[in-house]
Amino acid sequence: MKRIICSICTAFLILSLAGCKTEATTDDAGKMVTGKVSEVTGTTVTLQLGELKEMERTEEDGQAPPEKPGGETAGGEAGEDMQAPPDMQGGRGITFTESGEEAIVDIAGASVKKVSKEAAAEEIAVNDILKITFNNKNEAVSVEIITGCMTENDPDRTNGVVQGGSANTIDEDGDYTGVVYVSEGDDENALRIDGAEVSLDKIKADKSAGATSNTENGDFYGVNAAVLATNGADVTIKNAEITSAAQNGNGIFSYGNGTTVNVSDTTITTSADNSGGIQTTGGGVTNAERLTIDTSGNSSAAIRSDRGGGTVSVNAGSYTSNGYNSPAVYSTADITVKNASLTAKNSEALVIEGKNAIILENCDVTGNMSDTKGASSDENVHNVMIYQSMSGDADVGTSTFSMTGGTLTSQNGDMFYVTNTHSILTLSGVSIKNQDDSAYFMNICGNSSLRGWGTAGKNGAQVEFTADAQSFSGNIVVDTISTLNMILKNKSEFTGTVNIVDNTAGGTVESDLAVIEIEEGCTWNLTGDCTVTRLVNKGTINDNGYTITELGTGEN
Repeated sequence: MKRIICSICTAFLILSLAGCKTEATTDDAGKMVTGKVSEVTGTTVTLQLGELKEMERTEEDGQAPPEKPGGETAGGEAGEDMQAPPDMQGGRGITFTESGEEAIVDIAGASVKKVSKEAAAEEIAVNDILKITFNNKNEAVSVEIITGCMTENDPDRTNGVVQGGSANTIDEDGDYTGVVYVSEGDDENALRIDGAEVSLDKIKADKSAGATSNTENGDFYGVNAAVLATNGADVTIKNAEITSAAQNGNGIFSYGNGTTVNVSDTTITTSADNSGGIQTTGGGVTNAERLTIDTSGNSSAAIRSDRGGGTVSVNAGSYTSNGYNSPAVYSTADITVKNASLTAKNSEALVIEGKNAIILENCDVTGNMSDTKGASSDENVHNVMIYQSMSGDADVGTSTFSMTGGTLTSQNGDMFYVTNTHSILTLSGVSIKNQDDSAYFMNICGNSSLRGWGTAGKNGAQVEFTADAQSFSGNIVVDTISTLNMILKNKSEFTGTVNIVDNTAGGTVESDLAVIEIEEGCTWNLTGDCTVTRLVNKGTINDNGYTITELGTGEN
Protein backbone atom coordinates (compact mmCIF):
# COMPACT_ATOMS: atom_id res chain seq x y z
CA MET A 1 0.00 0.00 0.00
CA LYS A 2 1.34 3.44 -0.89
CA ARG A 3 0.57 6.52 1.11
CA ILE A 4 1.53 9.81 -0.55
CA ILE A 5 2.00 12.91 1.55
CA CYS A 6 3.07 16.15 -0.12
CA SER A 7 2.81 19.87 0.41
CA ILE A 8 0.90 21.41 -2.50
CA CYS A 9 1.08 25.21 -2.44
CA THR A 10 2.05 24.58 1.21
CA ALA A 11 -1.60 23.98 2.01
CA PHE A 12 -2.98 20.50 1.30
CA LEU A 13 -2.22 17.05 2.63
CA ILE A 14 -3.29 14.39 0.13
CA LEU A 15 -3.57 10.75 1.06
CA SER A 16 -3.79 7.89 -1.37
CA LEU A 17 -4.99 4.71 0.26
CA ALA A 18 -6.39 1.73 -1.68
CA GLY A 19 -6.88 3.90 -4.75
CA CYS A 20 -9.02 6.53 -2.99
CA LYS A 21 -8.04 10.16 -2.41
CA THR A 22 -9.38 12.34 0.35
CA GLU A 23 -8.45 15.87 1.33
CA ALA A 24 -7.18 16.18 4.86
CA THR A 25 -8.75 18.72 7.17
CA THR A 26 -7.33 21.19 9.64
CA ASP A 27 -8.00 18.62 12.37
CA ASP A 28 -4.67 17.04 11.35
CA ALA A 29 -2.68 19.74 13.17
CA GLY A 30 0.17 18.08 15.05
CA LYS A 31 -0.13 14.88 12.99
CA MET A 32 3.12 12.92 12.92
CA VAL A 33 4.50 10.24 10.60
CA THR A 34 7.56 8.08 11.19
CA GLY A 35 9.52 6.39 8.45
CA LYS A 36 12.83 5.17 7.08
CA VAL A 37 14.24 7.24 4.20
CA SER A 38 14.48 5.28 0.95
CA GLU A 39 15.08 8.24 -1.39
CA VAL A 40 15.97 11.93 -1.16
CA THR A 41 15.34 14.34 -4.06
CA GLY A 42 15.88 17.99 -3.24
CA THR A 43 13.51 18.81 -0.38
CA THR A 44 11.38 15.73 -1.01
CA VAL A 45 11.95 12.52 0.95
CA THR A 46 10.43 9.11 0.31
CA LEU A 47 9.73 7.17 3.50
CA GLN A 48 8.95 3.56 4.30
CA LEU A 49 6.49 4.16 7.12
CA GLY A 50 6.56 2.26 10.37
CA GLU A 51 6.63 2.36 14.14
CA LEU A 52 9.30 3.02 16.73
CA LYS A 53 9.33 0.81 19.79
CA GLU A 54 11.45 0.85 22.91
CA MET A 55 13.10 -2.37 24.03
CA GLU A 56 14.46 -3.16 27.46
CA ARG A 57 18.20 -3.85 27.53
CA THR A 58 18.21 -6.15 30.55
CA GLU A 59 19.31 -9.64 31.44
CA GLU A 60 16.84 -12.53 31.33
CA ASP A 61 16.29 -12.27 35.07
CA GLY A 62 15.10 -8.70 34.66
CA GLN A 63 18.02 -7.18 36.52
CA ALA A 64 20.10 -4.35 35.14
CA PRO A 65 22.99 -5.46 32.91
CA PRO A 66 26.33 -6.10 34.62
CA GLU A 67 28.81 -3.31 35.04
CA LYS A 68 32.34 -3.26 33.75
CA PRO A 69 35.07 -1.20 35.48
CA GLY A 70 34.08 2.43 35.87
CA GLY A 71 30.36 1.89 35.47
CA GLU A 72 30.46 0.34 31.99
CA THR A 73 27.17 -1.48 31.52
CA ALA A 74 26.65 -4.45 29.24
CA GLY A 75 29.61 -3.51 27.13
CA GLY A 76 29.04 0.22 26.72
CA GLU A 77 31.57 2.15 28.76
CA ALA A 78 30.47 5.28 30.56
CA GLY A 79 32.39 7.99 32.30
CA GLU A 80 32.12 8.38 36.02
CA ASP A 81 29.29 10.93 35.93
CA MET A 82 27.90 10.13 32.49
CA GLN A 83 24.17 9.68 31.97
CA ALA A 84 22.62 7.27 29.52
CA PRO A 85 22.53 8.69 25.96
CA PRO A 86 19.23 9.99 24.56
CA ASP A 87 18.11 6.75 22.91
CA MET A 88 19.16 4.61 25.85
CA GLN A 89 17.64 6.38 28.87
CA GLY A 90 16.80 3.87 31.56
CA GLY A 91 18.65 1.12 29.71
CA ARG A 92 16.24 1.12 26.73
CA GLY A 93 17.03 0.89 23.03
CA ILE A 94 14.86 1.74 20.00
CA THR A 95 13.77 -0.44 17.10
CA PHE A 96 11.92 0.55 13.93
CA THR A 97 9.40 -1.80 12.29
CA GLU A 98 8.15 -1.07 8.76
CA SER A 99 4.39 -1.16 8.12
CA GLY A 100 4.50 -1.70 4.35
CA GLU A 101 3.20 1.81 3.59
CA GLU A 102 5.19 4.44 1.72
CA ALA A 103 5.04 8.22 2.02
CA ILE A 104 6.45 11.08 -0.05
CA VAL A 105 6.93 14.28 1.93
CA ASP A 106 8.07 17.76 0.91
CA ILE A 107 9.98 19.15 3.90
CA ALA A 108 10.69 22.59 2.42
CA GLY A 109 10.60 25.12 5.25
CA ALA A 110 10.53 22.51 8.03
CA SER A 111 12.92 22.75 10.97
CA VAL A 112 15.32 19.81 11.27
CA LYS A 113 16.82 18.43 14.47
CA LYS A 114 19.20 15.59 15.24
CA VAL A 115 20.02 14.48 18.80
CA SER A 116 18.15 17.57 20.13
CA LYS A 117 20.29 19.95 18.07
CA GLU A 118 19.49 21.97 14.98
CA ALA A 119 20.51 20.31 11.72
CA ALA A 120 20.23 20.98 7.99
CA ALA A 121 17.88 19.20 5.61
CA GLU A 122 20.95 18.31 3.55
CA GLU A 123 22.06 16.03 6.38
CA ILE A 124 19.14 13.66 5.80
CA ALA A 125 20.34 10.50 4.09
CA VAL A 126 18.97 7.18 2.89
CA ASN A 127 18.26 4.78 5.81
CA ASP A 128 17.77 7.61 8.31
CA ILE A 129 14.67 7.29 10.49
CA LEU A 130 12.57 10.48 10.52
CA LYS A 131 9.70 11.79 12.64
CA ILE A 132 7.81 14.47 10.69
CA THR A 133 5.16 16.71 12.26
CA PHE A 134 2.55 18.71 10.30
CA ASN A 135 0.59 21.88 11.16
CA ASN A 136 -3.10 22.53 10.62
CA LYS A 137 -2.34 23.63 7.06
CA ASN A 138 -0.87 20.18 6.42
CA GLU A 139 2.63 21.58 6.02
CA ALA A 140 5.65 19.67 7.31
CA VAL A 141 6.86 21.94 10.09
CA SER A 142 9.44 19.84 11.93
CA VAL A 143 11.67 16.89 11.17
CA GLU A 144 13.53 14.86 13.78
CA ILE A 145 16.32 12.55 12.66
CA ILE A 146 16.25 9.52 14.97
CA THR A 147 19.69 8.00 15.47
CA GLY A 148 20.96 4.88 17.17
CA CYS A 149 17.99 2.62 16.36
CA MET A 150 17.76 -0.67 14.48
CA THR A 151 15.23 -1.64 11.81
CA GLU A 152 13.41 -4.94 11.43
CA ASN A 153 14.10 -5.23 7.70
CA ASP A 154 17.72 -4.12 7.86
CA PRO A 155 20.20 -7.02 7.60
CA ASP A 156 22.21 -5.34 10.37
CA ARG A 157 19.29 -5.93 12.74
CA THR A 158 20.24 -9.58 13.18
CA ASN A 159 23.62 -8.67 14.59
CA GLY A 160 22.74 -5.23 15.93
CA VAL A 161 25.40 -3.38 13.93
CA VAL A 162 24.76 0.37 13.80
CA GLN A 163 27.60 2.52 12.46
CA GLY A 164 25.98 5.89 11.84
CA GLY A 165 27.10 8.18 9.04
CA SER A 166 30.37 9.47 7.67
CA ALA A 167 31.50 12.87 6.48
CA ASN A 168 33.92 11.19 4.07
CA THR A 169 33.75 7.62 2.79
CA ILE A 170 36.26 5.70 0.69
CA ASP A 171 34.76 2.55 -0.81
CA GLU A 172 37.11 2.03 -3.77
CA ASP A 173 40.75 0.95 -3.73
CA GLY A 174 43.25 3.79 -3.87
CA ASP A 175 46.17 5.76 -2.44
CA TYR A 176 45.68 9.11 -0.72
CA THR A 177 48.34 11.57 0.49
CA GLY A 178 48.00 14.76 2.51
CA VAL A 179 44.18 14.79 2.57
CA VAL A 180 42.34 16.40 5.50
CA TYR A 181 39.12 14.74 6.71
CA VAL A 182 36.87 16.62 9.15
CA SER A 183 33.61 15.85 10.92
CA GLU A 184 31.42 17.91 13.26
CA GLY A 185 28.26 15.85 12.72
CA ASP A 186 26.42 13.68 15.21
CA ASP A 187 27.00 9.91 14.93
CA GLU A 188 29.44 10.54 12.12
CA ASN A 189 32.98 9.47 11.24
CA ALA A 190 35.46 11.97 9.86
CA LEU A 191 36.65 9.19 7.53
CA ARG A 192 35.24 5.74 6.83
CA ILE A 193 36.97 3.10 4.72
CA ASP A 194 34.27 0.68 3.63
CA GLY A 195 35.45 -2.62 2.14
CA ALA A 196 38.31 -1.06 0.16
CA GLU A 197 42.07 -1.56 0.04
CA VAL A 198 43.43 1.89 0.82
CA SER A 199 46.78 3.52 1.61
CA LEU A 200 46.74 6.81 3.54
CA ASP A 201 49.92 8.84 3.98
CA LYS A 202 50.33 12.13 5.85
CA ILE A 203 46.57 12.53 6.24
CA LYS A 204 44.75 14.40 9.00
CA ALA A 205 41.46 13.22 10.45
CA ASP A 206 39.70 15.50 12.94
CA LYS A 207 36.50 14.51 14.72
CA SER A 208 36.17 17.95 16.28
CA ALA A 209 32.51 17.77 17.38
CA GLY A 210 29.30 15.81 17.07
CA ALA A 211 27.13 14.08 19.67
CA THR A 212 26.75 10.35 20.06
CA SER A 213 23.23 9.01 20.44
CA ASN A 214 24.24 5.59 21.77
CA THR A 215 27.55 4.81 23.48
CA GLU A 216 27.21 1.08 22.80
CA ASN A 217 27.16 1.69 19.06
CA GLY A 218 30.26 3.84 19.47
CA ASP A 219 32.05 1.29 21.65
CA PHE A 220 31.08 -1.76 19.58
CA TYR A 221 30.77 -0.61 15.97
CA GLY A 222 32.63 2.66 15.47
CA VAL A 223 29.90 5.31 15.49
CA ASN A 224 31.50 8.77 15.90
CA ALA A 225 35.09 7.48 15.55
CA ALA A 226 37.52 9.74 13.74
CA VAL A 227 38.58 6.92 11.38
CA LEU A 228 36.52 3.74 10.93
CA ALA A 229 37.61 0.74 8.83
CA THR A 230 34.80 -1.74 8.24
CA ASN A 231 33.32 -4.42 5.95
CA GLY A 232 36.61 -6.16 5.25
CA ALA A 233 38.62 -3.03 4.50
CA ASP A 234 42.41 -3.34 4.25
CA VAL A 235 43.87 -0.03 5.37
CA THR A 236 47.44 1.20 5.68
CA ILE A 237 47.94 4.50 7.55
CA LYS A 238 51.30 6.17 8.10
CA ASN A 239 52.61 9.56 9.17
CA ALA A 240 49.08 10.64 10.07
CA GLU A 241 47.58 12.99 12.64
CA ILE A 242 44.30 11.86 14.20
CA THR A 243 42.41 14.07 16.66
CA SER A 244 39.02 13.79 18.34
CA ALA A 245 37.05 15.96 20.77
CA ALA A 246 33.71 14.13 20.53
CA GLN A 247 32.32 11.51 22.90
CA ASN A 248 32.78 8.01 21.42
CA GLY A 249 35.40 9.67 19.23
CA ASN A 250 37.83 6.74 19.14
CA GLY A 251 40.87 7.62 17.08
CA ILE A 252 41.21 4.67 14.69
CA PHE A 253 38.57 1.91 14.81
CA SER A 254 38.93 -1.52 13.16
CA TYR A 255 35.60 -3.36 12.99
CA GLY A 256 34.63 -6.81 11.77
CA ASN A 257 36.05 -10.06 10.49
CA GLY A 258 38.30 -9.52 7.48
CA THR A 259 39.03 -5.88 8.35
CA THR A 260 42.71 -5.01 8.86
CA VAL A 261 44.28 -1.71 9.87
CA ASN A 262 48.05 -1.26 9.65
CA VAL A 263 49.04 2.05 11.22
CA SER A 264 52.52 3.45 11.87
CA ASP A 265 54.36 6.66 12.82
CA THR A 266 51.08 8.35 13.71
CA THR A 267 49.83 10.55 16.55
CA ILE A 268 46.36 10.04 18.00
CA THR A 269 44.90 12.50 20.52
CA THR A 270 41.39 12.21 22.00
CA SER A 271 39.85 14.38 24.70
CA ALA A 272 36.26 13.23 25.36
CA ASP A 273 34.77 10.25 27.22
CA ASN A 274 34.56 6.79 25.61
CA SER A 275 37.30 7.79 23.16
CA GLY A 276 40.18 5.36 22.95
CA GLY A 277 43.26 5.68 20.81
CA ILE A 278 43.04 2.52 18.73
CA GLN A 279 39.89 0.41 19.05
CA THR A 280 39.29 -3.12 17.70
CA THR A 281 36.01 -5.04 17.82
CA GLY A 282 33.96 -7.66 16.00
CA GLY A 283 36.98 -9.74 14.99
CA GLY A 284 38.94 -6.92 13.36
CA VAL A 285 42.73 -6.74 13.18
CA THR A 286 44.94 -3.80 14.13
CA ASN A 287 48.72 -3.71 13.65
CA ALA A 288 50.38 -0.60 15.09
CA GLU A 289 53.98 0.61 15.13
CA ARG A 290 55.56 3.68 16.70
CA LEU A 291 52.35 5.43 17.63
CA THR A 292 52.01 8.30 20.07
CA ILE A 293 48.61 8.08 21.72
CA ASP A 294 47.24 10.40 24.38
CA THR A 295 43.65 10.13 25.67
CA SER A 296 42.07 12.46 28.25
CA GLY A 297 38.46 11.33 28.68
CA ASN A 298 37.01 8.84 31.13
CA SER A 299 36.64 5.25 29.87
CA SER A 300 39.17 5.98 27.15
CA ALA A 301 41.88 3.33 27.08
CA ALA A 302 44.82 4.13 24.85
CA ILE A 303 44.72 0.62 23.35
CA ARG A 304 41.17 -0.60 23.46
CA SER A 305 38.92 -3.44 22.37
CA ASP A 306 35.30 -4.35 22.98
CA ARG A 307 32.54 -6.77 21.96
CA GLY A 308 33.62 -9.40 19.47
CA GLY A 309 37.30 -8.78 20.11
CA GLY A 310 39.91 -9.37 17.44
CA THR A 311 43.69 -9.29 17.19
CA VAL A 312 45.89 -6.34 18.11
CA SER A 313 49.66 -6.18 17.66
CA VAL A 314 51.59 -3.10 18.83
CA ASN A 315 55.30 -2.45 18.53
CA ALA A 316 57.10 0.57 19.98
CA GLY A 317 55.62 3.96 20.74
CA SER A 318 54.00 5.72 23.69
CA TYR A 319 50.44 5.04 24.88
CA THR A 320 49.06 7.26 27.65
CA SER A 321 45.62 7.63 29.22
CA ASN A 322 44.73 10.49 31.58
CA GLY A 323 41.08 9.86 32.47
CA TYR A 324 39.47 7.71 35.15
CA ASN A 325 38.48 4.13 34.21
CA SER A 326 40.96 4.42 31.34
CA PRO A 327 43.64 1.73 31.39
CA ALA A 328 46.54 1.96 29.02
CA VAL A 329 45.26 -1.35 27.62
CA TYR A 330 41.72 -2.78 27.91
CA SER A 331 41.49 -6.24 26.37
CA THR A 332 38.52 -8.19 25.11
CA ALA A 333 40.82 -9.41 22.33
CA ASP A 334 44.22 -10.99 21.80
CA ILE A 335 46.55 -8.05 22.36
CA THR A 336 50.34 -8.18 22.06
CA VAL A 337 52.50 -5.14 22.86
CA LYS A 338 56.28 -4.99 22.48
CA ASN A 339 58.91 -2.34 23.22
CA ALA A 340 56.34 0.28 24.21
CA SER A 341 55.59 2.69 27.04
CA LEU A 342 52.14 2.12 28.60
CA THR A 343 50.95 4.67 31.17
CA ALA A 344 47.61 5.16 32.90
CA LYS A 345 47.77 8.32 34.99
CA ASN A 346 44.41 7.96 36.76
CA SER A 347 43.48 4.33 36.23
CA GLU A 348 44.70 0.78 36.54
CA ALA A 349 47.31 0.07 33.90
CA LEU A 350 45.88 -3.07 32.30
CA VAL A 351 42.55 -4.94 32.19
CA ILE A 352 41.69 -8.32 30.66
CA GLU A 353 38.06 -9.37 30.41
CA GLY A 354 37.14 -13.01 29.94
CA LYS A 355 38.65 -15.38 27.39
CA ASN A 356 41.20 -12.90 26.08
CA ALA A 357 44.85 -12.00 26.45
CA ILE A 358 47.49 -9.35 27.01
CA ILE A 359 51.02 -10.39 26.05
CA LEU A 360 53.78 -7.87 26.84
CA GLU A 361 57.46 -7.92 25.87
CA ASN A 362 59.97 -5.32 27.01
CA CYS A 363 57.33 -2.76 27.88
CA ASP A 364 57.38 -0.10 30.60
CA VAL A 365 53.97 -0.17 32.30
CA THR A 366 52.68 2.23 34.99
CA GLY A 367 49.25 2.53 36.55
CA ASN A 368 47.81 4.91 39.16
CA MET A 369 44.25 3.93 40.03
CA SER A 370 42.34 6.36 42.24
CA ASP A 371 41.00 5.28 45.63
CA THR A 372 37.83 7.32 45.15
CA LYS A 373 37.32 8.21 41.49
CA GLY A 374 35.88 5.55 39.21
CA ALA A 375 32.98 3.28 39.99
CA SER A 376 35.04 0.10 40.51
CA SER A 377 37.47 1.57 43.04
CA ASP A 378 35.12 0.71 45.91
CA GLU A 379 35.37 -2.97 44.89
CA ASN A 380 39.16 -3.05 44.69
CA VAL A 381 42.06 -0.73 43.87
CA HIS A 382 44.64 -2.37 41.65
CA ASN A 383 47.13 -2.08 38.81
CA VAL A 384 46.30 -5.13 36.69
CA MET A 385 42.73 -6.46 36.70
CA ILE A 386 41.73 -9.83 35.24
CA TYR A 387 38.01 -10.62 35.45
CA GLN A 388 34.77 -11.64 33.72
CA SER A 389 32.02 -9.02 33.74
CA MET A 390 29.25 -11.36 32.44
CA SER A 391 28.15 -8.49 30.16
CA GLY A 392 28.38 -10.61 27.01
CA ASP A 393 31.28 -8.58 25.63
CA ALA A 394 33.82 -11.34 26.26
CA ASP A 395 33.46 -15.12 26.14
CA VAL A 396 33.71 -16.97 29.42
CA GLY A 397 36.99 -18.85 29.58
CA THR A 398 40.66 -18.55 30.41
CA SER A 399 42.22 -15.10 30.61
CA THR A 400 45.91 -15.01 29.68
CA PHE A 401 48.47 -12.51 30.92
CA SER A 402 52.16 -12.81 30.09
CA MET A 403 54.90 -10.26 30.61
CA THR A 404 58.56 -10.72 29.69
CA GLY A 405 61.17 -8.08 30.50
CA GLY A 406 60.38 -4.42 30.98
CA THR A 407 58.96 -2.75 34.09
CA LEU A 408 55.63 -3.00 35.91
CA THR A 409 54.88 -0.19 38.37
CA SER A 410 51.81 0.32 40.54
CA GLN A 411 51.52 3.72 42.14
CA ASN A 412 48.41 2.70 44.08
CA GLY A 413 46.61 -0.51 44.98
CA ASP A 414 47.20 -4.23 44.53
CA MET A 415 49.55 -5.22 41.74
CA PHE A 416 47.16 -7.94 40.49
CA TYR A 417 43.44 -8.35 41.20
CA VAL A 418 41.77 -11.48 39.77
CA THR A 419 38.07 -12.25 40.20
CA ASN A 420 35.32 -14.33 38.54
CA THR A 421 37.55 -15.94 35.92
CA HIS A 422 40.20 -18.57 35.29
CA SER A 423 43.59 -17.04 34.52
CA ILE A 424 47.01 -18.17 33.36
CA LEU A 425 49.55 -15.58 34.48
CA THR A 426 53.27 -15.65 33.65
CA LEU A 427 56.05 -13.23 34.61
CA SER A 428 59.62 -13.52 33.39
CA GLY A 429 62.43 -11.07 34.02
CA VAL A 430 60.13 -8.14 34.84
CA SER A 431 61.25 -5.33 37.14
CA ILE A 432 58.26 -4.97 39.50
CA LYS A 433 57.65 -2.08 41.88
CA ASN A 434 54.59 -1.46 44.02
CA GLN A 435 54.70 2.01 45.56
CA ASP A 436 51.72 1.22 47.81
CA ASP A 437 53.27 -0.53 50.81
CA SER A 438 49.90 -1.65 52.17
CA ALA A 439 48.72 -3.32 48.95
CA TYR A 440 48.90 -6.97 47.95
CA PHE A 441 51.10 -8.32 45.21
CA MET A 442 48.19 -10.54 44.20
CA ASN A 443 44.57 -10.54 45.41
CA ILE A 444 42.63 -13.59 44.20
CA CYS A 445 39.06 -13.52 45.43
CA GLY A 446 35.35 -13.35 44.78
CA ASN A 447 33.58 -10.01 44.55
CA SER A 448 30.41 -8.48 45.96
CA SER A 449 28.50 -9.10 42.67
CA LEU A 450 26.99 -5.61 42.94
CA ARG A 451 28.19 -4.99 39.38
CA GLY A 452 26.96 -8.29 38.02
CA TRP A 453 30.38 -9.96 38.03
CA GLY A 454 28.99 -13.40 38.81
CA THR A 455 27.14 -14.46 41.96
CA ALA A 456 28.52 -13.60 45.39
CA GLY A 457 29.92 -16.72 47.02
CA LYS A 458 30.43 -18.35 43.61
CA ASN A 459 32.50 -15.80 41.70
CA GLY A 460 36.01 -16.63 42.84
CA ALA A 461 39.06 -16.86 40.59
CA GLN A 462 41.33 -19.72 39.58
CA VAL A 463 44.91 -18.61 38.94
CA GLU A 464 47.83 -20.56 37.53
CA PHE A 465 50.84 -18.33 38.18
CA THR A 466 54.34 -19.08 36.90
CA ALA A 467 57.34 -17.00 37.96
CA ASP A 468 60.11 -17.77 35.46
CA ALA A 469 63.49 -16.19 36.23
CA GLN A 470 61.46 -13.68 38.16
CA SER A 471 62.11 -11.78 41.39
CA PHE A 472 59.10 -10.26 43.13
CA SER A 473 57.91 -9.27 46.57
CA GLY A 474 54.65 -8.62 48.39
CA ASN A 475 51.84 -10.56 50.01
CA ILE A 476 49.40 -12.87 48.22
CA VAL A 477 45.87 -13.66 49.45
CA VAL A 478 43.46 -16.30 48.14
CA ASP A 479 39.91 -16.48 49.41
CA THR A 480 38.13 -19.76 50.11
CA ILE A 481 36.16 -19.85 46.83
CA SER A 482 39.30 -19.25 44.74
CA THR A 483 42.46 -21.21 43.94
CA LEU A 484 46.13 -20.46 43.32
CA ASN A 485 48.71 -22.75 41.79
CA MET A 486 52.05 -20.92 41.95
CA ILE A 487 55.31 -22.26 40.53
CA LEU A 488 58.73 -20.68 41.04
CA LYS A 489 61.17 -21.81 38.36
CA ASN A 490 64.49 -20.92 36.73
CA LYS A 491 66.10 -19.24 39.77
CA SER A 492 63.04 -17.19 40.69
CA GLU A 493 62.93 -15.50 44.09
CA PHE A 494 59.82 -14.54 46.05
CA THR A 495 59.87 -12.38 49.17
CA GLY A 496 56.53 -12.25 50.97
CA THR A 497 53.61 -14.29 52.27
CA VAL A 498 50.79 -16.46 50.95
CA ASN A 499 47.60 -16.74 53.00
CA ILE A 500 44.10 -18.16 52.65
CA VAL A 501 41.27 -15.88 53.80
CA ASP A 502 37.52 -16.42 54.17
CA ASN A 503 35.26 -15.48 51.31
CA THR A 504 33.16 -12.54 52.51
CA ALA A 505 29.92 -14.07 51.15
CA GLY A 506 30.51 -17.42 52.84
CA GLY A 507 30.68 -19.46 49.65
CA THR A 508 31.49 -23.17 49.48
CA VAL A 509 35.15 -23.81 50.25
CA GLU A 510 37.27 -25.02 47.32
CA SER A 511 39.95 -27.70 47.54
CA ASP A 512 43.61 -27.04 46.71
CA LEU A 513 43.15 -23.38 47.60
CA ALA A 514 46.83 -22.49 47.53
CA VAL A 515 49.36 -24.90 46.07
CA ILE A 516 52.95 -23.63 46.02
CA GLU A 517 55.79 -25.35 44.15
CA ILE A 518 59.40 -24.19 44.48
CA GLU A 519 61.68 -25.73 41.91
CA GLU A 520 65.37 -26.42 42.44
CA GLY A 521 67.45 -23.22 42.49
CA CYS A 522 64.50 -21.02 43.48
CA THR A 523 63.97 -19.19 46.79
CA TRP A 524 61.07 -18.11 49.01
CA ASN A 525 61.90 -15.52 51.70
CA LEU A 526 59.15 -15.34 54.31
CA THR A 527 58.12 -11.96 55.74
CA GLY A 528 55.31 -13.34 57.92
CA ASP A 529 53.39 -16.48 58.84
CA CYS A 530 51.72 -18.25 55.91
CA THR A 531 48.84 -20.68 55.27
CA VAL A 532 48.75 -22.85 52.16
CA THR A 533 46.94 -25.98 51.11
CA ARG A 534 50.01 -27.79 49.88
CA LEU A 535 53.73 -26.98 49.56
CA VAL A 536 56.19 -28.72 47.25
CA ASN A 537 59.68 -27.46 48.03
CA LYS A 538 62.71 -28.49 45.97
CA GLY A 539 64.44 -25.16 46.44
CA THR A 540 65.20 -22.94 49.43
CA ILE A 541 62.85 -21.41 51.99
CA ASN A 542 64.29 -18.77 54.31
CA ASP A 543 61.72 -18.72 57.12
CA ASN A 544 63.18 -15.72 59.00
CA GLY A 545 61.48 -17.02 62.14
CA TYR A 546 58.04 -17.39 60.54
CA THR A 547 56.01 -20.54 59.86
CA ILE A 548 54.14 -22.06 56.92
CA THR A 549 50.99 -24.01 57.86
CA GLU A 550 49.83 -26.64 55.38
CA LEU A 551 46.08 -27.05 55.72
CA GLY A 552 45.75 -30.02 53.40
CA THR A 553 43.37 -30.56 50.49
CA GLY A 554 39.79 -29.61 51.25
CA GLU A 555 40.52 -28.22 54.71
CA ASN A 556 40.11 -24.67 55.86
